[in-house]
Amino acid sequence: MRTSNSPVRVAIVGASGYSGEELVRLLLSHPHAELVAVTSRQSAGQTIAQVFPKFAGHPRSRTLKFTEPDVAALAAQADVVFLALPHGVSAEFAVPLVAAGRVVIDLSADFRLRSAAVYQEFYAHAHPAPDLLARAVYGLPEVYRDQIRGSSLIASPGCYPTSILLPTLPLLRAGLIKPSGIIADSMSGVSGAGRKADLDYLFCECNESVRAYGVPKHRHLSEIEQELGIAAGAPVTVQFTPHLIPVNRGIHTTLYLAPAKHFATAAEMADLDQRIAACYRAAYADEPFVRVLEGKALPDTKNVVGTNTLELAWRLDPRTGRLLVMSAEDNIVKGASGQAVQSLNIVCGFPETAGLV
Repeated sequence: MRTSNSPVRVAIVGASGYSGEELVRLLLSHPHAELVAVTSRQSAGQTIAQVFPKFAGHPRSRTLKFTEPDVAALAAQADVVFLALPHGVSAEFAVPLVAAGRVVIDLSADFRLRSAAVYQEFYAHAHPAPDLLARAVYGLPEVYRDQIRGSSLIASPGCYPTSILLPTLPLLRAGLIKPSGIIADSMSGVSGAGRKADLDYLFCECNESVRAYGVPKHRHLSEIEQELGIAAGAPVTVQFTPHLIPVNRGIHTTLYLAPAKHFATAAEMADLDQRIAACYRAAYADEPFVRVLEGKALPDTKNVVGTNTLELAWRLDPRTGRLLVMSAEDNIVKGASGQAVQSLNIVCGFPETAGLV
C-alpha cells in the first residue's frame, strides 16, 4: 500500500457533508496520509478552501478541488477510499473499489449488518450487495482491532451504537449483566441528521426544544442488537429511544441494565461495584480513546466534543437494583469520522492515535 517513505493516498467520497467535512479536517493534517481526492456533485470544481474556508490555512486546501465521483479515477488515485454517503448509495462505490483492490472504509450502514434480511427489515429495501457482507468487518476498533487490521472493507459503526456498545459489551461478556431488559436513552446533537435542508432540523424547530424520534424501532437498533447478541451468544432485544437536543454535536447515552446477580446489602453492592470497575479496567485501560471516569465524575459532552474520545461512568441504584451506565461522545468524531480514521491507522499499521490527538 505504501513504502516506508511515502504516505498512504486517501480519498473521500461525499466530502461535503458533516462527516465528510470532519474527514477532510482529520486527513489534511494526518502525518501518514495524503488526501488526493474529494468528491461532491454539488461542490465539483471548487477547492476545499472555497467550500470550507476554515481549512484555508492548509496549503493543500487551496489546490485540491472537489470532483464528480468516478470509481475508475478513485481506484487509480487512492489506496484507501472513505465513503461518507447515505445508506444504499455507498454499496455502488464499495463493490467496484473492493474489486479493484482498494481498502474501503464505509461510514454508511450498508455493510454493518451480517444479515441481508435484517438490513431489509430496518432499511426498507433489499441489500444492494449481499455478497460482500461476509467480507465486511464491523469497524469498532476496541472490539474488532485484529479483524480490521487485515480487512479491505470496514463498516464504521453508527454514532448511537458506539455510545451503547462500548459501555455494554465488556459487562455482557463478563457475565455481569443480564442480556434481557436492556434500556438505552440517547440524546444527540442536530448534526446527527446530516447536512440537509429539512424542516425538522431548522434552527427555529430545534432550538429550545427536545423531542424523541425513531420510536420504537430506530435503524441503529439493528447493529446494536447484532453486536450485543454476538457477545451474549443469543439474540438480544433492546429498548432504545433517541432524542434530538438543541446542540450542534455530541451524544449522551444512559443505559439501564439488570445485574446478573441481585445485590441486597451494602457489601454486595460494593463487591459488584468493584467487579464492574475491574471489568472496565481490563477492557479499556490501554485504549487511547475510551476514558473510564472515577469518583463523582459523570460523562459530559463538553469534554468530548471535537475529540475521538468516549467517556463512560456507572452507578448502582440500591432502590431499583439496577445498574446505570452513562457515556458521552462526539457523534461526528468518535461516532463517525474519527473512528473511521482510527480504522485507517489500524489497517495501515500506523500508530492508532495518528492524526487524532
